[in-house]
Amino acid sequence: MTNKKDVLIIGAGPIGIACALECKKHNLDYIVIEKGTLTNSLYNYPLNMTFFSTSEKLEIDEIPFISNNPKPTRNEALEYYRRVATSNKLNINLYETITGVEKEADGSFSVTSEKNNYRVKSVVVSTGFYDIPKLLNVLGEDLPKVSHYFKEAHPYVMQKNIVVGASNSSVDAALEIWRKGGDVTMVVRGSTIGERVKYWVKPDIENRIEEGSIKAYFNSEIKEIKETEVIIDTPEGVITVPNDFVIALTGYRPDFAFLETLGIELSKEGKYFPKYNPETMESNVANLYLAGVICGGMETHKWFIENSRIHAKIIAKSISKKINSQQK
Repeated sequence: MTNKKDVLIIGAGPIGIACALECKKHNLDYIVIEKGTLTNSLYNYPLNMTFFSTSEKLEIDEIPFISNNPKPTRNEALEYYRRVATSNKLNINLYETITGVEKEADGSFSVTSEKNNYRVKSVVVSTGFYDIPKLLNVLGEDLPKVSHYFKEAHPYVMQKNIVVGASNSSVDAALEIWRKGGDVTMVVRGSTIGERVKYWVKPDIENRIEEGSIKAYFNSEIKEIKETEVIIDTPEGVITVPNDFVIALTGYRPDFAFLETLGIELSKEGKYFPKYNPETMESNVANLYLAGVICGGMETHKWFIENSRIHAKIIAKSISKKINSQQK
């Protein structure tokens, strides 16, 4: 049986939820398909993560986000978006993976998943970027002791740990592991801690490095990861350090292969910007829209919740206008 809809939204993150709310306002028959749990990326954030943004900047559809802290936590965000979705009775299918999207001659799409078949007038891609880590591409990266995600510090207590990177996630992991009793060494490709690190955290990590509590190798890169040690290329030469775990938090990227299977054009100068009309958020494929961080290609810091939630309003308005004009 084929389910017919006006709009199919791929991804149930905050922006996917925002798109669903706007579709509902415009009386569009929509469905959201999510391969994991609701706000899957947020769910996989570190347990003790605190957002850079204040709660009002994470709000969608002007629904108040009340936080107990100046900066909301991961758990508060999960509760907020969960309540938004359930209270508004949004039509969301979780744990359902899209397996194919085909453009039909009339401009509509046939979308297949592991569980259902859909025929829809428009598709909105709001899949984020957290599923595919940027790899170090070094020997030993596939060892069990290497992780590209950080959940909590407990597994690294009383162990020799290397944290790769100098972003918010790397700094948070390094500090939390150190405070829980783990030995921490940071390997940073640049010359300093990242400029976009949260302003209240940056002095903390810099002071811990300066006092020697956390060792840091700047302008350095890992050359090889072995069972009990890691080889690092530093300005002073190649060194070998004892090691139990490597937490490589070097960032993540959107699923460009999936975008290309949809027919979306990507710039090839290294940033992989997807082609779309900023006035409608419609891609180069008619009736196929992009929303959220995925619009920034490799520049995953360009779009985030507070400045991309507007995409939902733009997209729903464009789709509604098209459908209304076709019905006249």
